[in-house]
Amino acid sequence: MSKGLKAVADAVAWPDPEADLPPNDPTGAVWRQVRREAQRELEREPALEEFLDSTILSRQGLEDSLAWVLSHELASPMVSQARLQEIFDEAHARDPAIGDAGRADLQAVRDRDPALETYFPALLFFKGYHALQAYRIAHRLWNDGRELAALLVQSRMAQVYGVDIHPAARIGTGIMIDHATGVVVGETAVIEDDVSILHEVTLGGTGKETGDRHPKVRAGVLIGAGAKLLGNVEIGAGAKIGAGSVVLSDVPSHRTVVGVPAEVVGTPESDSPALTMDHRLI
Repeated sequence: MSKGLKAVADAVAWPDPEADLPPNDPTGAVWRQVRREAQRELEREPALEEFLDSTILSRQGLEDSLAWVLSHELASPMVSQARLQEIFDEAHARDPAIGDAGRADLQAVRDRDPALETYFPALLFFKGYHALQAYRIAHRLWNDGRELAALLVQSRMAQVYGVDIHPAARIGTGIMIDHATGVVVGETAVIEDDVSILHEVTLGGTGKETGDRHPKVRAGVLIGAGAKLLGNVEIGAGAKIGAGSVVLSDVPSHRTVVGVPAEVVGTPESDSPALTMDHRLI
């Protein structure tokens, strides 16, 4: 490790790694913890100094880090990394809620993924987290009337991460999209806070409707791998959708559904199964 990076690390008062970090992170505790973890990893893998410095240790905060990581991953011969980073930085500056949501999402991944003991791998490598943060920027662009730029980000997201989220969809905070490959979220879909979604999930239309035509997923819902939710259906708060299910009608709050078509088979033990990630059919 270089003397310069060691001096920076020694000068920072790092928080307790076991501290309970608030989802909206008003004190910046999540970012300080990310830096601490990156510093520890650098001590183990000094060959990665340039990588960790450029992605985390030289960055000014989570927003700066995300703009750098996403712009590098989503750049193409048609749109440069520098131009994308400028667009992402502008979006973060215009709407601080994007960064707040990014912190809440990162906390959600850290809390719910049993394979994850630290924050920084999700920030650097988890494509579900990356796709969600790219969507948040595209959503800001869409709402600002910059639809072409928003669709460009959506297109690159789909090509790079295998996740297709329409920029007009409305998604809350504290969301985890685990593994993420094959996830599709339609234009008029709504996902409220604290929802967990596994890979190959579709929130789509029936193919014959126009207007408001996509699912509304309320807070605390857990959606298992491969589930297809089709049409303007209401998924009540705290519901659980079993893996591989096809949901074509409303699901009551705090009920477990499974099958093709999905039917109620039980009641989750938790009021928010998304937080416990318990996929048992109860």
